[in-house]
Amino acid sequence: MAMEKTFDAAAAEARIYEAWEQGGAFKAGANASRDESFSIMIPPPNVTGSLHMGHAFNNTLQDILIRWHRMRGFDTLWQPGQDHAGIATQMVVERKLAQENQPSRRELGREAFLAKVWDWKQESGDTIINQLKRLGASCDWSRNAFTMSGATGAPAGEEGNFHDAVIKVFVEMYNKGLIYRGKRLVNWDPHFETAISDLEVENIEVAGHMWHFKYPLAGGATYEYVEKDEDGTVLFREERDYISIATTRPETMLGDGAVAVHPSDERYAAIVGTLCEIPVGPKEHRRLIPIITDEYPDPSFGSGAVKITGAHDFNDYQVAKRGGIPMYRLLDTRGALRADGKPYAECAEIAQKVAAGDLTLSEAEADALNLVPDHLRGLDRAEARAAVVAEITAENLAVMTDATDPRLGKPAKAPLAPEEGGETREAEQVPLVEAKLIMQPFGDRSKVVIEPMLTDQWFVDTAKIVGPALDAVKSGKVRILPESGEKTYYHWLENIEPWCISRQLWWGHQIPVWHTPGLGGEWRSFCASSEADALAQMHDFFGEDADFLLVEDAAAAEDMLADLLSQGTDYTGVDQRRRAQAIPFFRDPDVLDTWFSSGLWPIGTLGWPEQTAELEKYFPTSVLVTGQDILFFWVARMMMMQLAVVDEIPFHDVYLHGLVRDAKGKKMSKSLGNVVDPLDIIDEYGADALRFTNAAMASLGGVLKLDMQRIAGYRNFGTKLWNAARFAEMNGAVGLGGGVPQPSATVNKWILGETAKVREAVDAALADYRFNDAAQALYAFVWGVVCDWYVEFSKPLLQGEDDNAKAETQATMSWVIDQCLILLHPIMPFITEELWATLGQRSKMLVHGDWPTYTSADLLDADADAEMTWAIALIDGVRSARAQMHVPVGLYVPVLVTDLDAAGQAAWDRNEALIKRLARLESLSPVDAFPKGCISVPVGGSTFGLPLADIIDVAEEKARLEKALTKLGKELGGLRGRLKNPKFAQSAPPEVVEETQENLRAREEEEAQLKDALARLAEIG
Repeated sequence: MAMEKTFDAAAAEARIYEAWEQGGAFKAGANASRDESFSIMIPPPNVTGSLHMGHAFNNTLQDILIRWHRMRGFDTLWQPGQDHAGIATQMVVERKLAQENQPSRRELGREAFLAKVWDWKQESGDTIINQLKRLGASCDWSRNAFTMSGATGAPAGEEGNFHDAVIKVFVEMYNKGLIYRGKRLVNWDPHFETAISDLEVENIEVAGHMWHFKYPLAGGATYEYVEKDEDGTVLFREERDYISIATTRPETMLGDGAVAVHPSDERYAAIVGTLCEIPVGPKEHRRLIPIITDEYPDPSFGSGAVKITGAHDFNDYQVAKRGGIPMYRLLDTRGALRADGKPYAECAEIAQKVAAGDLTLSEAEADALNLVPDHLRGLDRAEARAAVVAEITAENLAVMTDATDPRLGKPAKAPLAPEEGGETREAEQVPLVEAKLIMQPFGDRSKVVIEPMLTDQWFVDTAKIVGPALDAVKSGKVRILPESGEKTYYHWLENIEPWCISRQLWWGHQIPVWHTPGLGGEWRSFCASSEADALAQMHDFFGEDADFLLVEDAAAAEDMLADLLSQGTDYTGVDQRRRAQAIPFFRDPDVLDTWFSSGLWPIGTLGWPEQTAELEKYFPTSVLVTGQDILFFWVARMMMMQLAVVDEIPFHDVYLHGLVRDAKGKKMSKSLGNVVDPLDIIDEYGADALRFTNAAMASLGGVLKLDMQRIAGYRNFGTKLWNAARFAEMNGAVGLGGGVPQPSATVNKWILGETAKVREAVDAALADYRFNDAAQALYAFVWGVVCDWYVEFSKPLLQGEDDNAKAETQATMSWVIDQCLILLHPIMPFITEELWATLGQRSKMLVHGDWPTYTSADLLDADADAEMTWAIALIDGVRSARAQMHVPVGLYVPVLVTDLDAAGQAAWDRNEALIKRLARLESLSPVDAFPKGCISVPVGGSTFGLPLADIIDVAEEKARLEKALTKLGKELGGLRGRLKNPKFAQSAPPEVVEETQENLRAREEEEAQLKDALARLAEIG
């Protein structure tokens, strides 16, 4: 039965994928014929996720590598799975409960809420798996992993030991002193009331303000404030009784611990070491803080003085740590000003003793101190800001400026002159509140402003485990591509901070630590893999006869202790607690950051801590394909974790890529309206077109620009392949099987060599992760060499009277088409699998086809290659000249030639009919020299001349080309002027600059072509 006219991707893709799955085509080890293994761990998408362009790009590259190695006989595993995505999943389920008018998370309680999460996961958690299948991802889905498999409460079908592996690692690292609990500054999301990672923070430029305030010097002290220029000339001098600071967050002034200036700043040298007053709060309890020096303040920015609020700013936190400045927390978990603790007067008195050097507070004591004035407690942070600003301004402690000051961000309104009816008066003075753009952190899911917050969290002491991860890359044991990624990797790891691994959520791996609290005594923590193990440790500590009672949380434990104390029970030491009625204990309520569990992804998915056959075979994995934005968050942490846990690298190569952007290089965002859904692309163009586009734009370190025109073009490429296969089928040149042909015809010898060259190019490119080079080589070969040249060259042989030549060409074309399908399959699996089945009887599907190993040394015939290269160069040269001169397409023209050697004459003789037809030539005449009116086409050592003087209007063509050059010159001048303008390079977005540079390059190429055409016309005269 004849082939269909076109490939129906929408109808075929689901059918083909189902056949692959039913045939076990993707299972680990499928089609293996050699001992070598090749394995990739999929970067686990969030269980809440749906396929976006980043996923589509990333997984296309992985699938290309997997299919290529599987066809080469490697024992191959592409390990799939999903991350439990703590904060995202909890948000989705809570939103679903609200929409269905069900009890809230807190009303349900932890256990019941987690049951709801598991229900949701069972119903909706496979969404992205099915979407990856539409892309053609050939993962071993029978091994699909989940970072919460085997956790308490997991339903049937969610068995596994990933949870056990995570808990085991935590316990072992805790016992080795690699994990500890401490108080540090973290990103805090007031909506979800949890710490979040830097990757979950979006820094967005927003319209903001900077307020300038006066901090009065203690006791009314004064100093001479002098400003000088670079040469030391005095510009301004006045006596001041304050130091000026500027802040974008006035509400945090309540927690200031100091004011810092740079050691070299002479303006403030006289007051360093003295105290100044925070200009807010009840006057009778106004706090004093020291003026200190630190390298952090920039003397040239603002006033050069910086308020230090260590509990609410990451830079201030470092200054406070260096200077021993107390850190006072102002906000509660909801982002409102604290309402707990002792009255403000008592707290302010304690803080004053600290500032005076009469008292030292521990970190915990400073954190417990609530320095929010009583009348401001409980206010939302926005309300608190307005109240603080109003109080300072009312007390005349705002720095004032002219109402016409441009920093205010308002258009200046000059007062009317007396002759215009105005009054002679001094300029109006207003508070200096600069209107300026500021970078503000937002939660990527909550969309609320993130607060730096000093909280108790669990940390990995990364300094103790970072060494091997650095050494693995420096030694070359692990390779990062492109190499620029190594520099970033080293920078992060050589300046590493403790890793916050706890989150204040319910969905996730709950910290395996149980606490027994004490009133008047110490708190004791027990880290164990299970509650039973924790109880065993408690009995070892308190005694076998001690009784324990599990309570919900710390508050419940403290309530129970209060009851014991009210009954006269002494509970201040171990012996007393042992004799108490029952010792309350509770499990730490926090869960582990998802980056901690995903840091164990390579070994956890292979069954560790059990020593499985898969672990033995596929670990370390071969390559990790991932985005450069998570080089530190995931890649580096996997390196540290695997080396710390099993003393082995997790992968040999790391391939990093950037974000997929739109055709102009802009980041995709909903606000810009340029987000592209890969499923929409697949619906319209088919998965193969999207996959080929992904491969074609995957240059190492290049910008990934998704252009819909390219996708449409690669769909046309698939159509071109389909049409070539139809041509072959109609001419009996398909499904003939057999090995490599042994042809005698020059064109058939030539195409074998071309096939060998492209096979070598594809293998070399994929081995070096140059996906774009592989795609471009295949595109040029299949479209240009096979579909254009070989199909045309073969027609006389297929349709001629020589049966032997016909049979030979049929066998050769059948083999060449099969090689096209095999070589294209890793990039375009659907259309190639369909053609493979359509064009002949096969012993197995193409997904398990044998990857070729022939070389140019085996198949390249030098004489055939030279002859066909000569013929193609002649046809191409004539076509190009005709197109430039606007010669009518269907017109056959005579051609002259000089210096035609014997090889060229033989090539012409053997291919005359074909050359004449494809180049639209009438005849060939050797001459000693070209008459006037010819344009030349050099080919090899010969020169061909096209006499066009009587065919085209030379004057009209010259005028047309010169007009086009003039217009183009204006465009080039504008583009060059824009790029030479320093302001454009500095202020324009990078994608706009790059687009302009590309536009210039394209116009310069066009200019060169026009000038070449004019030069050709000059030959004619």
